[in-house]
Amino acid sequence: MKDGFLRVVAATPKIKVADCVHNSQQILDIALSAPDGTALIVFPELCIVGYTCGDLIYNPSLLGAAENAIAYILQKTVMLDTLLVLGAPVAYGSSIYNCGIVCHRGRLLGIIPKSYIPAHSDLYESRYFAPANDGAYKVVYAGQDTVISREQLFTCSNLPDFCLGVEICEDLWASPQPSQRLASAGATVIANLSASPEGIGRPDFRRKLVGAQSSRLLCAYIYADAGEGESTTDAVFSGHNMIVENGTLLSESHRYKAGIISADIDLSHIVYDRRRISASTNIRNMPEITFDMSMRQLSVQRKISPMPFIPQDISEQEDRFEEILNIQSAGLAKRLEHTGSWAVLGLSGGLDSALALLVIARAYDRLGIKRENIHAVTLPCFGTTGRTLNNARSLANACGATLYEIDITKVVTQHFADIGHSGKHDITYENSQARERTQVLMDIANQVNGMVIGPADLSEIALGWTTYNGDHMSMYGVNSSVPKTLVRYIVSYEARRLGGTTGAALTDILNTPVSPELLPPENGEISQKTEKIVGPYELHDFFLYHFIRFGDSPGKIMRLAGYAFKDRYSVEEILKWLKIFCRRFFSQQFKRSCMPDGPRVGSVSLSPRGDWKMPSDAQSDIWMAELDSL
Repeated sequence: MKDGFLRVVAATPKIKVADCVHNSQQILDIALSAPDGTALIVFPELCIVGYTCGDLIYNPSLLGAAENAIAYILQKTVMLDTLLVLGAPVAYGSSIYNCGIVCHRGRLLGIIPKSYIPAHSDLYESRYFAPANDGAYKVVYAGQDTVISREQLFTCSNLPDFCLGVEICEDLWASPQPSQRLASAGATVIANLSASPEGIGRPDFRRKLVGAQSSRLLCAYIYADAGEGESTTDAVFSGHNMIVENGTLLSESHRYKAGIISADIDLSHIVYDRRRISASTNIRNMPEITFDMSMRQLSVQRKISPMPFIPQDISEQEDRFEEILNIQSAGLAKRLEHTGSWAVLGLSGGLDSALALLVIARAYDRLGIKRENIHAVTLPCFGTTGRTLNNARSLANACGATLYEIDITKVVTQHFADIGHSGKHDITYENSQARERTQVLMDIANQVNGMVIGPADLSEIALGWTTYNGDHMSMYGVNSSVPKTLVRYIVSYEARRLGGTTGAALTDILNTPVSPELLPPENGEISQKTEKIVGPYELHDFFLYHFIRFGDSPGKIMRLAGYAFKDRYSVEEILKWLKIFCRRFFSQQFKRSCMPDGPRVGSVSLSPRGDWKMPSDAQSDIWMAELDSL
């Protein structure tokens, strides 16, 4: 439970219809053999008796047997530190309710009746069950005092971010869903006890429905479905279980087979999003039944992607890259059309400017403008190698751009003489080149009625790895929300898609070390390699994603990075580069505060106009102190 992780299970026991003794034992076997650290197990609708009991539901003997079975489970789980949510029919007065029953350490915490009772097609529950109303009824059930009410939440007193709400099957399919009220009242986890018969197209519909509800409510959604053992007189149940977090499917069962699925949900991410998104409400207007759990650190059993900006499903990648390129080029096309300007780009022969040129080419195509009106400028100086210069030439030619080649060596050397600089390889030596390049680009833009298009990417912006009023500045930054790891993937995609001379030029650019090329080459090769100075971009992008997207603490980021990069970096290396990331991120905010416009393409952006508002003199002491304590 450290860092907000909570292990949850959706379970489908192999039942026998109307055999409460057998069913309760199946449920117990699952509960007692669940994965270590399991905090919550959700079972299917009416699993104590079987969903397909038919008119037997009326029978007092079956209702009594169900109550006895719940009492037996409570007795046998006194020492079990796991929240159980079970399905059973409960009689109260002249009505029978289809209920979810919440248990913990032998205590019956509450009973939640189903709100919407279906009476259509193969579902005819209204024959037996009354719908829940707004009442709260004090009852004695399974030998314990409890309450029957749909308006109740279950909150862990020593982990308050774990707040459970319960709805049952049709409640999700109807409108408005009870889970909407539960989430608004504070539920971060929704359990759905279901018995959804199979049919063509239903699995995909269920999957979309559960995913959309989880995303809409900013919650974890555990969907437990009836399966093996139910009567097949008129329908078949497949045990289609799902665990979804904020719209992301974490685990899904193999259908037509009893058993369990488990996942570690991240409550801190859910709570962070709720606090961040103003549409999320927190009215806390329902009774909350509290329970406590022993706190334990889980060995997290969920995939932590080392490349969070890249779709894990390879089949989705090309669509994602194409969408990003369309967003970038559409944004630029609008800006060029509005200003009546040509695009002016400093083309270095590196990754970022290559992507910027590809975006400009698409924008021109979108506007029906000939690509020869792209003003690409390469500006060699002290650190430029023949390889990058040739790549700039090749790429400009392949894309049909007009290339200007302006050697700035003499101008920068004269500038050193003007300011009394010795030519020592210091920060002035490096930044003078970057600023001279920007001046030339701006002046060419004035000459041709152009706009300087900035290639700086999100990773460089986060680290401040740009020269202030040098490559930091442009008139429109097309890569400003594309991190370096994603730049590489998109350029690789374009190399494969375009092929020919364009693909060949892009492939060599991909194989060239990332460098600002501000220091002289060694034996004709790049001497200044960015990742040896500031650290691996794959680490920095991982840090950036978790820090900005979810507000994760340094300690949690360290822990997650340890899982994601366990075979590539030592703990000491991760800590070293995380300290550098943290230090640079805080100290370089002043550059981000005046960064140019640029299109937002994903969930992480640092635009000061909306996405990231931070004072330039904010202290990093809290974060650095936590890192120093690790």
